[in-house]
Amino acid sequence: MKAFSRGINRFSAKHPNFGIRNLMLYIIIGNIIVYLFNAMDTTGTFLSYLYFNSELIMRGQVWRLVTFLFIPSDTRLIYFAISLYFYYFIGSTLEQYWGTAKFTIYYLFGAVLIMIYGLIMSLVYNGQYMLIDGSYLNLSMFFAFAVLFPETRVLLFFFIPIKIKWLAIVDAAFFALGILINPFPVNLIPLVAIANFLLFFGSDFIDMFRSNRRAHSKQAINFRKAAKQAKREMDNAPYRHKCAVCGRTDVSNPELEFRYCSRCEGYHCFCHEHISNHIHFTE
Repeated sequence: MKAFSRGINRFSAKHPNFGIRNLMLYIIIGNIIVYLFNAMDTTGTFLSYLYFNSELIMRGQVWRLVTFLFIPSDTRLIYFAISLYFYYFIGSTLEQYWGTAKFTIYYLFGAVLIMIYGLIMSLVYNGQYMLIDGSYLNLSMFFAFAVLFPETRVLLFFFIPIKIKWLAIVDAAFFALGILINPFPVNLIPLVAIANFLLFFGSDFIDMFRSNRRAHSKQAINFRKAAKQAKREMDNAPYRHKCAVCGRTDVSNPELEFRYCSRCEGYHCFCHEHISNHIHFTE
């Protein structure tokens, strides 16, 4: 997982213009268009032409490889509006934080994993197919957002403030419920979406676990001292980003991805190796 994550980070750093800018906005617009057409459909068959259906894809209906991403997760207006609000807020924030290249790869790679799963299950079960939408892929973004910004507050139902980490727990319960109540092999689609999340963030969990162990060791690196030294050197420096732990910059190491820690007080930059492996600033 770490090698995969580092490879994505290097590719994104070298190709910052890769990807679809404002990808989540297009997904939201597509959802709204599909919602309106479905509301006008008196026969109730409109959505059946959009789902990921491996059997019909094999017969030439290749548009289903894309249109399943635009199917609303809920056709009730209030829940539809709330879901779009969260999808856009989280998706656009992740794109701003990661950059267009990495967010595009994250989202589309998850979509491809779901496509591959649907096609494999169709082959395994002799042409039987599943109707798949992109709801679990969209919901998996909550986990990514919660890892990066666990203390961020959002307005549930547009007026109830709640931290994103609690919403991620509710999201996890929803995934577990989907695994338990849906028939096989549909019930494994949530696991496919989680697999995409783990490919990008599994190494971060491992690093966080290791850093917690090192924090109680006598040989622990004094990250705070190194960070303060790096901060003093940043004034008038010929670079945009410098890791507050290791001191590497976007000039000396252009292949690195740099992030700002949302849990530190003030603005403190870290490379992708130390973003989850440092002592948080409280000054």
